[in-house]
Amino acid sequence: MDRISRRSWGVEGVEFGGRKISSLLFADDVVLLAPSNRDLQQMLGRFWVGEEVLPQVEEFKYLGILFTSEGRMEREINRRIGAASTVMRALNRSVVVKKELSRKAKISIYRSIYIPVLTYGHQRWVMTERTRSRIQAAEMSFLRRVAGLSLRDRVRSSDIREGLGVEPLLRNETKTSFMHQ
Repeated sequence: MDRISRRSWGVEGVEFGGRKISSLLFADDVVLLAPSNRDLQQMLGRFWVGEEVLPQVEEFKYLGILFTSEGRMEREINRRIGAASTVMRALNRSVVVKKELSRKAKISIYRSIYIPVLTYGHQRWVMTERTRSRIQAAEMSFLRRVAGLSLRDRVRSSDIREGLGVEPLLRNETKTSFMHQ
């Protein structure tokens, strides 16, 4: 891996957090980052497995996060919301609707299981109005179930959060970044 990393140094890389990064390495995975297609091709031209040139892919998962060749995160956000919905359904059948379990315990499950699944990799998301709305809808879907309510009950999200003692997942001042719960 070290040799692979050094081979990509001929290209400047992409700026993240004030640093130029040309490759990400984890275990036996390599992700190449370049500011242009030409630079990426230059980097790829140096990578072979035996006699075979490594192909460029349209999408890949790195540390559980889906990256696409366009650099857009909509598909990853869809995956996160879908994974959170799957977790919610499983928890709903086994935990959330159980009367024996206190609301405090249910909120603890919300914070320790549901929110991490929903927000994993959120640092890379561009928080558009649509994304913000979808994240809030996913968040409130779980909290409504904990409160024993549905959308038909027409109870405001802020009232549900207040009743459960839960802060909004998205920060109020900008609605673009997540609160740490």
